Amino acid sequence: MRERIEEAVFVARTFARAGMVRPENPLRLAKSVDLLRRWGTSIAGGYASAAVRCPNATALIDDAGALSYGELDRKANELARGLKAAGIGAGDGIAVLCRNHRYFVEVTIAADRIGAHLIFLNTMFAAPQVSEVCDQERPSAIVYDAEFSETAAAASAGRLCLVAWAERPGSGPERTLDQLRVGQSNAPLDPPSSPGRIIILTSGTTGTPKGAQREQPSSLAPAAALLDVIPLRAREITLIAPPLFHSWGMAHFSLALMLGSTIVLQRSFDPQQSLIAAARHGASALVIVPVMLQRMADLPADALTGVDLSRLKVIATSGSTLPGELALRAMNRFGAILYNLYGSTEVAWATVAGPEDLLAAPGTAGRPPRGTVVELFDQQDRPVTEVNVTGRIFVGNGLGFEGYTGGQTKQQISGLMSAGDVGHFDSRGRLFIDGRDDEMIVSGGENVFPREVEDLLADHPGVSEAAVIGVVDAQWGQRLRAFVVVRGANGPDQAELQELVRDRLARYKVPREVLFIDELPRNATGKVLRRELSSD
Repeated sequence: MRERIEEAVFVARTFARAGMVRPENPLRLAKSVDLLRRWGTSIAGGYASAAVRCPNATALIDDAGALSYGELDRKANELARGLKAAGIGAGDGIAVLCRNHRYFVEVTIAADRIGAHLIFLNTMFAAPQVSEVCDQERPSAIVYDAEFSETAAAASAGRLCLVAWAERPGSGPERTLDQLRVGQSNAPLDPPSSPGRIIILTSGTTGTPKGAQREQPSSLAPAAALLDVIPLRAREITLIAPPLFHSWGMAHFSLALMLGSTIVLQRSFDPQQSLIAAARHGASALVIVPVMLQRMADLPADALTGVDLSRLKVIATSGSTLPGELALRAMNRFGAILYNLYGSTEVAWATVAGPEDLLAAPGTAGRPPRGTVVELFDQQDRPVTEVNVTGRIFVGNGLGFEGYTGGQTKQQISGLMSAGDVGHFDSRGRLFIDGRDDEMIVSGGENVFPREVEDLLADHPGVSEAAVIGVVDAQWGQRLRAFVVVRGANGPDQAELQELVRDRLARYKVPREVLFIDELPRNATGKVLRRELSSD
């Protein structure tokens, strides 16, 4: 009982400090509370509640302009009814292959309102991967931007196909989301009998994309814990640069909804234009991944002449390793407003490093926020408690991972889940990431498994065998380097093999270098000795 009281006090104080508690119109407040009671703390309920409390406040700004909470709520209701009329209902899956824009948000709300499950597809996937994921997750519909029509075609058979964003509306033969909602009522819907889920794709041990499911938080404490260490404020403006189909982008989409803030979305990232947009819209928070931060920090001084970023109070990064040198350089340029979150799709967040820690210990992943437990274990599953001793990282918080849609899950010890990394704590309780505890690498925020690329290269008729390793990269955090043994004298060159990976897998899985060697080093049992392959 005492713990519950302390938690409630903490949540109330944190929300009050964030500006979420303020006088409300009694009638609107009562209706808003009733909507949350009926819908719960879902995305559908959150937008319905916001549309009642602040219907004219700006919910989002994208390349097409601005939408208020009221407008967005009505559009989502029309779309939800259009989906139902097209045969999509509770329990059905909707795959989404879209960039950051209003239609991504609208279909997310609409799907939640009818109890449909959402499968977010990576826009960098090649057609075979999109097809593979759809065969695995079995969505009833696929929503995609017009630019991805050819990619989506591989998975279109037997599914309702809908175009979201099109440069020229009505220019193609496919049905659009706007056409689907024509003639539909925008009146509120009743909650579905069972809520839908959002499935964010991650990668398994073979590199095949897998759907990761997470249960709804049982309280508001996890959100309060994050707001306690990253000073986001209510009813302000947040520019979200990472894709919404990533955990980091979706997390801030959800936080902005809770805060009643405006989100700024751009269909493509450009370091200069994103900063100009942040200044133009008066953003107080900028959400990015480290490679985006690097490109911003690398801009020449005159690129930001006249760009007023004085309202910017938070730059929040996550998704891959944040080099200490980059953290210092970024804070020197933009101010001590940098916050770096370490976590994963499965464990959500583990630690957060704020400006104070990043200045004192560049390269640190930070400390666990309230309610989060991070412990290290050795290879025999024994606790590692010594300072500066590396162990496998395990995490526990109020955001339980339900497992992959295929039934697999992550290793757990004492109720804590593996983060898939190894690291150590310093004497101040700050976590440092030392590497992966398997072969997976993170390149520009994307998880990449060398084995998947190896198998593809080895299937080339001109390749005898191949090995792929991850190496440190100043821009992307890590990158792939391939070692290839060719058949005969007329084997493929580097460009041909890179194009093969780009076409069959994804751009971020293309090895930056392909080195041709006479043979792969192996041990007595035939396993490749990766430690003998150059990684410098």
